[in-house]
Amino acid sequence: MRIIVGYAAGGGQDILGRLIGQWLSERLGQPFVIENRPGGGANIATEAVVRAPPDGYTLLTIGPAHAVNATLYDKLSFNFLRDIAPVASVTVNPSVLEVHPSVPVTSVPEFIAYAKANPGKLNMASAGNGTVQHVSGELFKLMTGVDMVHVPYRGAAPALADLLGGQVQVMFDTLISSIEYIKAGKLRALAVTTAMRHELLPDLPTIGGFVPGYESSSVNGIGAPKGTPVEIVDKLNKEINAGLADPKLKAKFADLGSTVLHGSPAAYGKFLADETEKWAKVVKFAGLMPD
Repeated sequence: MRIIVGYAAGGGQDILGRLIGQWLSERLGQPFVIENRPGGGANIATEAVVRAPPDGYTLLTIGPAHAVNATLYDKLSFNFLRDIAPVASVTVNPSVLEVHPSVPVTSVPEFIAYAKANPGKLNMASAGNGTVQHVSGELFKLMTGVDMVHVPYRGAAPALADLLGGQVQVMFDTLISSIEYIKAGKLRALAVTTAMRHELLPDLPTIGGFVPGYESSSVNGIGAPKGTPVEIVDKLNKEINAGLADPKLKAKFADLGSTVLHGSPAAYGKFLADETEKWAKVVKFAGLMPD
C-alpha cells in the first residue's frame, strides 16, 4: 500500500504520511510505503493518485496547496474536488502573524494602522507564490485593505532568515517554525491565524478577534482516488481516527506543533470544498501566478 507525498522527504507532509502509514501498517497488518513525488506544487503527486486504481492501495497526503492549486493552475489534467475522495483529516497547524522587532507595533490593530499609514513600505515574506504563508497574508490584505509588498522566497527557511535579519518586516509563518524565535524575543508575534488560540502561546490572540471572519489553517489529511469503495474509505477513516485518539501518536503530532483533527470523510470533503472556494477569491484578488 502506498501513501504518495507531493514534497521531499523530511517536510511536514512527509512526516505526516510516515506517522499515519506506520499506524495503519500496525493496525491493518500490511506495509505502507511512502513515495515522495515533489514538484508542481504537489500536482505531480496528485495526478499520480488520480490515475491510480481506486482500490484503497494508493493514498495521497493532502495539504493547503491542493485547495489553492485548484485556482492557481488553470491547466491541470484533473479536478481535485472531483477526482480525489476525502478519507480523513489528520492535523491542523496554526500560523502566526509576526513582525521584526523594528516594526513599532504590538497588536493587530496597531499593525493595521501602521500599514495603512505606510502603504507599500512593509515587505511580507513567504515561502513562495501560493504557499500558506503567501495566501494567509493575501487574505489579510483582502480583508483589511492594507498594502504590503509580497517577497517570495524558495522555501520558508530563507524567508525566515531574512525576517530575522530585518530585510523583510512581516511574515505569516507556521508557528512551529517560529516559536523559538518568538520566545527568544527575536520576532514579535501579534496573533495566530486560526479561529482558536493555541496552547503553545495561550496569551496570543487570534487575528479573527480583530478582523472578523479571518481564519487560515494548514489542515492536512489523507485522500484516495475517486471511486474507491465506500467501505474501504470508511475503514481507513475509522483506523486513522483511532490513531488520532492514541496518546502516543497524538503526542508525536503535538511535538510538531500540530493538533489532531478528527472527522468523517464527508466533513473533510466539505472542508476541502469550502477552502477551495475561499482561496479562489484570494488567488483572483491577488492575481497570483504559479512559480
